[in-house]
Amino acid sequence: MKKFASFGVCVVLLGMMAGAVFAEEVVVKVRTKAGPPFEDWRGNNFIEAASTLNEQLKADGDARQVKLELIQDNKDWGPYKQEFEFSSKSGEAPDIILSGHEHLADWVESGFVIALDDFIAKYPDTYNDVIPALWNCTMYKGKRWAVPQDAEARPLYWSKPLLKKLGWSDEQINALPEQIEKGEFTLQDLLDTAKEAVDKGIVKEGYGYWHRPRNGPDFWYLYYNYGGQTMDDATGKLVYDKAVGLKHLKFYEDVTQTYKVLVTDMFGREWPEWHTEVSSAEKVLFWMGGTWNWGDWKVNYVADKGGEAFLFDNIGFGLIPAAEKGGKPVTLTHPLVYGVSSGSKNPDLAFRLITLVTTKEANTKHAVESAHLGILKSQADYEPYKADRFLGEALYMLNYTTFLPNNPNWGTYSEAWFQAMQAVETGDLSAEDAVEFVVEQLQNELGDEVIIK
Repeated sequence: MKKFASFGVCVVLLGMMAGAVFAEEVVVKVRTKAGPPFEDWRGNNFIEAASTLNEQLKADGDARQVKLELIQDNKDWGPYKQEFEFSSKSGEAPDIILSGHEHLADWVESGFVIALDDFIAKYPDTYNDVIPALWNCTMYKGKRWAVPQDAEARPLYWSKPLLKKLGWSDEQINALPEQIEKGEFTLQDLLDTAKEAVDKGIVKEGYGYWHRPRNGPDFWYLYYNYGGQTMDDATGKLVYDKAVGLKHLKFYEDVTQTYKVLVTDMFGREWPEWHTEVSSAEKVLFWMGGTWNWGDWKVNYVADKGGEAFLFDNIGFGLIPAAEKGGKPVTLTHPLVYGVSSGSKNPDLAFRLITLVTTKEANTKHAVESAHLGILKSQADYEPYKADRFLGEALYMLNYTTFLPNNPNWGTYSEAWFQAMQAVETGDLSAEDAVEFVVEQLQNELGDEVIIK
């Protein structure tokens, strides 16, 4: 089926045969977020699904026919989340909402989404195919509140040409992913190598290691890496470990203040600048990003240089190195999920649409174009998925993955830490003082809802 462009537009699909008359036309509104054009299948898969559902309804003798309203753009996560919350309060929420799984706890407590266990049980062939670990991110208070839409990993990337300028051989560069996996190349090795590149003038000061220029889930894999815990399983309360927190923040102090391999104004940079610099493989030695960045780079940043072939020739990737020799490396998976609004007048139809896009065929179209990992066990043996080299080489990372906690206070918790991290990177706070800042903020904002270790 022809792929429809969906950036900033509303796609309306009647899904009705010309001249046919049905008793009831049902509007099902779908709201998704996607970076165009490589992530557009998050919403566009529903177009074909609506047509299929209408045929199924006719065959079942069900008089309803779906009129699909799809709204898809790339609004920032904060405004996107607020939009759904405001529309839910005003009774105008979409039937289906795509979002990060960590938003579920907030929305469950506010009554904005419905539990899906009973619906899931009706379609065992589909939902028994979901990779079991991914269901964990949809759980809250013992129930499943969403269906996974995609998965990903957050690798460490590196410039092969810059490592060669440091004297690394092709064999050494090709062996780096395995060294990381075995715990032989650690975070300290990363810092030392990045500093060597700066000291030798191979990269500019501040260009030895980069992280993302915005707040996000990525920063938490280092907290887990150092042995941190974010939620207490027994009580469901958030946890902040001061000793681990110090190691966590000390890393960001080291990269900016001690080793000077990261620019101190990273959070003043725009995404296009960040992507341009790292994907060129000419200026930054190491950086941490997401698997989906690969799909963005090959389409939007290096297409004129050879696209994906250029990336494989010039950029390597592996897990986030362990904190200590012999330790276990990590990554973090932040699945996006489809939820059903409590305001939906036809939740059964909304869920059937979700079921129709939860197939190896539909999900692989998204996975291949956007460099996201599959969500279904069957995709591992599905030829179009297997044929994608990058997805195949990154799939093992899910064996080392971690998740954000589903807790309604996560936004407050993570924002307190992020403010401290920014102050550490600019030199306004030491790592020790930043830990105390985090503790004070958490105790003031969350009180008994957070456990301080």
